[in-house]
Amino acid sequence: MLFRLLKRLREAYERVLFKEVSKGKLPEHIAIIMDGNRRYARLRGKPVYEGHKNGAKTTEMVLDTCSKLGIKTLTVYAFSTENFSRSYEERKYILGLIEEKLRELLRDKRTYERKVRVSVIGDFSLLPESLRKTAKEVEDATAENNRLLLNIAIGYGGRRDLVGVVKKLARKVETGELDVDDIDEEVVSNHLYAENGIVIPDVDLLIRTGGEQRLSNFLPWQTSGSESATYFCSPYWPEFRKIDLLRAIRTYQRREIEREEKLFMRVMSIAKEWGVMEIEEGLEIYHSILKKMRKKIISFSAPAVRPVSHSLVSRQPSPVAQSSCSGQEDQQEKRH
Repeated sequence: MLFRLLKRLREAYERVLFKEVSKGKLPEHIAIIMDGNRRYARLRGKPVYEGHKNGAKTTEMVLDTCSKLGIKTLTVYAFSTENFSRSYEERKYILGLIEEKLRELLRDKRTYERKVRVSVIGDFSLLPESLRKTAKEVEDATAENNRLLLNIAIGYGGRRDLVGVVKKLARKVETGELDVDDIDEEVVSNHLYAENGIVIPDVDLLIRTGGEQRLSNFLPWQTSGSESATYFCSPYWPEFRKIDLLRAIRTYQRREIEREEKLFMRVMSIAKEWGVMEIEEGLEIYHSILKKMRKKIISFSAPAVRPVSHSLVSRQPSPVAQSSCSGQEDQQEKRH
């Protein structure tokens, strides 16, 4: 009886949280390091492949939620170059599972109803031929979809990515196709995944599950140069719930309000120095804007947003392991 009541309360909270989050400023690009499948399985005394299978279900939930929210780009770290050091049996199972899920995306009518474009990024030369073929099929079949770009990183390494683009640009300079003085950030971005026909934008929100607080060579170009918010949380990937995703987005939204506040105060300080307007007049405008922004985000489990603080979110422990999440953000602004 109590379990059913708690379940209903959680579902109601999830619905309300979804509505409130959808009213705020949404991240255009969410990137996720899906960590903890093996630890999830071992903690429960199950074979490792059970963790990967349950993790695949979480990925489907995240894709569905991002589609409903209107997120434009979702990038998931499915298999890194470092993962090739795992046992042959585990590698074979994971890559086979990825191929199976790609085929499901290819056949699923929701892929086309949601207008999801699928792109597989990484070193194709490291992948089995059947997986390369399936990846090409789903990419071709979804190439005209334009609502949500789903990037699946397989055999991926961020540094390898950057080395590859340097070689491409060097060849173009050598053949005279490109002048070295014309190389800028936009040119590098446009050449990173030219073979896929896509440009992956800067990451707005990076999520990592499993408790580790590191980026693991994931999208270094799209995260290091941007002011992306980073959200580390302890639930293993198979445990990661819709509520956790929504809380991560809510943390991003709070952080954006803090950024707006700090930016506005800088502008007011400059205006005061120049004598453009009185600071009191500026503050009136500032509080008017801030009031409208805060109406878009309602806090449920954390205190009201403070002007210059980090936002923290917590989650109740699961029956097996403690599960707590915390949002952390890049410190790019301190450089300015």
